[in-house]
Amino acid sequence: MMGEGEDVNSIFHEIYDQYHQDLFQFIFYMVKNREETEDLVQEVYIRVMKSAHTFENKSSKKTWLFAIAKNVTIDHFRKQRNWKERIHAMFDWDCYELKDEGRLPEEKLLVSEEVKHLYMSLDQCTTNQRLVLIMRYINDLTIAETAEALKWSESKVKTTQHRAVQKLKEIMQEQEVE
Repeated sequence: MMGEGEDVNSIFHEIYDQYHQDLFQFIFYMVKNREETEDLVQEVYIRVMKSAHTFENKSSKKTWLFAIAKNVTIDHFRKQRNWKERIHAMFDWDCYELKDEGRLPEEKLLVSEEVKHLYMSLDQCTTNQRLVLIMRYINDLTIAETAEALKWSESKVKTTQHRAVQKLKEIMQEQEVE
């Protein structure tokens, strides 16, 4: 249950103030579409508001939020008709357009070809590998926080991270040869 004196609004405002940018960034890297990201962020906040009264201080608000965000994102992929085909279509950077309505900080980083290449290579990782890479290296969650958010063991996070890094290296080496 919530701590003494905490209400749904105070939890929401605390989470929004501290983690909104991280939340937006996490979902954006997963779905790579600004409008979908905005919709999913709203869905996360709706779930936060609905379940805030059940929050127990057994975990941090940050890992609780990322667990909700992960579930919302996975639910989104599951609901989409032919979602695998849709995600596959996004692999072709030239066919994928981001509207230039005020660039996101992440989009500004894509100026570098190397970073752009790494960003596209994430798509060839499994969903679990992307979850771990984004949480660990983009959102700076610790191994313990990542494990808590994903409801995994720390060893599973470490193993998935290791495999994901190896896969990224292989993908990037293969593309250098081409």
